This record gives sequence, C-alpha cells and structure tokens, in this order.
Amino acid sequence: MSDQGVTGGIDKPWGGRFESEQDPLFERLHASIPFDNVLAPFDIAGSQAHVRMLADVGVLSVDDRDQILTGLGQIAREVQTGAFIYTLADEDIHMAIERRLIEIIGPVGGKMHTGRSRNDQVILDLHLYLRSAVRGHQKRVAGLMEALLEQAEWGKDTVMPGYTHMQRAQPVLLAHHLLAYFFALERDWQRLQEWAGCSWMPLGAGALAGVNYPLDREWVAAELGFERVAPNAMDAVAARDAAFSYLAVTANCALTLSRLAGELVLWSTQEYGLASLPESWTSGSSIMPQKRNPDGAELVRAKAAGFLARLQGLGAVLKGLPLAYNSDLQEDKPYVFASKEELDLCLEAMTAMVRGLTFDVAKARVAAEGGYAQATDVADYLAGKGLPFREAHWTAGRLVAMLAREGRPLSSASLEELRGLSPLFAQDYYSVVELDRVVAAKMSPGGTAPPRVAEQLALAWDRLKHVAAEIDLQAG
Repeated sequence: MSDQGVTGGIDKPWGGRFESEQDPLFERLHASIPFDNVLAPFDIAGSQAHVRMLADVGVLSVDDRDQILTGLGQIAREVQTGAFIYTLADEDIHMAIERRLIEIIGPVGGKMHTGRSRNDQVILDLHLYLRSAVRGHQKRVAGLMEALLEQAEWGKDTVMPGYTHMQRAQPVLLAHHLLAYFFALERDWQRLQEWAGCSWMPLGAGALAGVNYPLDREWVAAELGFERVAPNAMDAVAARDAAFSYLAVTANCALTLSRLAGELVLWSTQEYGLASLPESWTSGSSIMPQKRNPDGAELVRAKAAGFLARLQGLGAVLKGLPLAYNSDLQEDKPYVFASKEELDLCLEAMTAMVRGLTFDVAKARVAAEGGYAQATDVADYLAGKGLPFREAHWTAGRLVAMLAREGRPLSSASLEELRGLSPLFAQDYYSVVELDRVVAAKMSPGGTAPPRVAEQLALAWDRLKHVAAEIDLQAG
C-alpha cells in the first residue's frame, strides 16, 4: 500500500456532490483499505457473479460483460501474486478494484457497479470471507479432535487422578479425561456448522431500498453458494449478526482451547509431572539454564482473552445503532479478521502440542493412588452395607482424617482401626480401595470404567468420521 494518490473529495468516484477537498486526516480515519484489503478475492468473486447476472438480465451487453470479466481475472492474478497496488485514496478494497479495472479496460469498467451499492457489496464480501473462515476452522478443529482421539486410544489403560478444585478427586482413565476435550471440541465444530444459518445473500439490496434493475438475486445466491437471499434490503445492509455470531462461536472454541492449554501447563510442571510437551513447543530462560517453559500452551491459554474482547467490542459498536448503514459498521472487520487468524493459529498450535505429548504412566498412577481418591468408594461401600450415605460419608471422612495425620494410604488401615470407626468394615474393604477396581466400578453411562471408555472411544471415532464426511461434502 502507498499513501500516494491521496485526493480530495471532488476527485473521488462519488465526488460530484462535493466542492472542496477532504482533510487528509479524515481520509486516514475514513479509509478501511489498510485492513479490508484481505477481502480482495471475495470482492472479485462477488463482482464476477454480479456482472454475469447483469448480462443475463440484459442490463449489460455480452461485450461489456466479457471485458469486465477479463479485467477482473487480471486483477485476481495481481492479487494472488502480490502485484496489486492500492492507496488510501481508494478508501476501501471495493473502490481499489474498480479503479484498477478502469485502468485496465477503460470507462466500461465503471459499469460493473450498476445495480449495487458499496453497502450491499461490503456485506456480501464479509459473508463470503466468514464462510471461508468457518470451513477452515472446521478442518482444523477436526485435526485437533483426531489428535486427542489418538492420544486417548493410547491412554485407555492409564490411570490418573481426576481433579476438582485442583485437588485430587477420583481416579480416572487418561482416555476418559482426553475424551472430555474431544466432545467439547465436537460441540465447537457443530456450532461452526450451524453458523451458516446466519448467512443470507445480501447483494441486490443496494444502499438500503433495493435498486432500479431487474436483478436475479436467486441466481447470484446459487452462483456464490448461498442457500437463501436476504428478504429485506434494509436488514441486508445493516445486519451484522453473522459477524457477531461468528465472534461468539470462535470465542467459545478459544475457551475450549484455553482450558486444554491450561491443563497442559499444569501437567507439565515438575509438581504434577504427568505429561511432557515436545521440546519444539517450549522455550528456555535467559538466566536459568535448567528451564523448559510451556510457552506455547501459555500463549494459547492467554489468547482466549482477545476473543472475548473482540466479541464485546463488536457488541458495543452495534448496540443502539440505527438502521440502515452507518460507517460504524466498517469496524466489524478488524475484530473478525483478528479472530480468524488467531483461531487458525491456536488450533494448529494445540494440535501439534497434543500430538507431541508424552505421558508418565507410572507417575500418573502414583498420583491417582495418593490424595485418598478412593474415599468416595469407601462411603459407597458402607452405604451398600445399609449405612445411610450421609453417615457413610462422615465415617469415610474420619478414616481419611485419621490416616492423613500420619501420611498413610487408605490401604494401610488395619481391620481393627476400621472397625473402631464402624462395625460394618470387613476384609472386603481392601478390594474396595484397590485402584483398578475403583476405576472399574464407575460403570454408569459416560463413566470412566474401561467398558464405558471403550464405548466413548467408539462413539468418538464414529463422530469424527461424520465430521470428516461433512468437511468433504463442503469441499465438493
């Protein structure tokens, strides 16, 4: 981009109404091209469909159509190779492309804008951009789901502690824990899939009232892959719910990634020692030679804040904004563009980290055996012998308190000590607190017992196949 070519209002394509030049500072404030230039491929695609339709309905001649399409094809190649030049004087990517088209084919290029406004043009471009962004996210989410599922298959026999309040709570299988993130990501994927319900084809709305030409909006919608045409012109140009919904969906996905990243940070600490991140996703210290810091996971965790801020930012822009188009609306794009790039980066980074994770099976088991994580099973054991659960819970708590004073595990309690707390304790107590039996006892649907985890794994593979099929269908 160059600042050269800045002109006054009288020299703009819309300058017939004006008798003096714009303030250069206003031009800087007004111009969106420093950020909306990324819409160039989508603007060209929309213009190509619009021009073909204009020729089909007799608004443009076939010769005009062909000249314009040839010029747009050249601009598309310039955009792809980085040869396309724009300036602040262009204001936005739409005017930059039109200016370049007229340079290439002459005044006939000005016919391209027949029957449309920048108002419906810009929202069309945004919808096309968002649709492309969503499909890219879906592929990357599916990649992370697959990485988690592969690790879960590896960890289907590994016992680890499950935590509540960051305290050891109950033992679970590693696969069970990883599958929790798989199914959370599946919901994120589904929300991305459902986003399409917000996307209506807006071109043909004009500035806000429609246009004076017999446009075939349904044809344009089909050509560009939209299922529906926006039924109201004013709503078409003023609505930004597709952008707001997109930011909400991406923010939700970023929160899932942030929680997973937080666990990777904890698991990789020396205090936990449950897992190790690949060296390629860690860094060292400038002063402490021994350090290997989980920076990759920490940064993914932190980036969720930006997604939430952008969602709130666009909401603040839209709140109380009267119909129809206002320049406030061009501020939707920096939020959208940033979230798109950041989510792609975070998904790819997290996929690489998960694929490279290694787990310390022995340490995970030791951790699961510590912290009295079998205490709930002790309470259930007493309840099964007729003691009301609340009393059973109290008795198990007294047992833990007694053993904790000496740092002894539940399996170390003598039968005499146990019967001092309740006559219901018997020799079978010792099998109750055995770690694998505790895990195997969680047989309720969705539980961590090996047969239930096997069911979850099978379901997850089936869901992943469905996701892959949907992605292939979109690509086709």
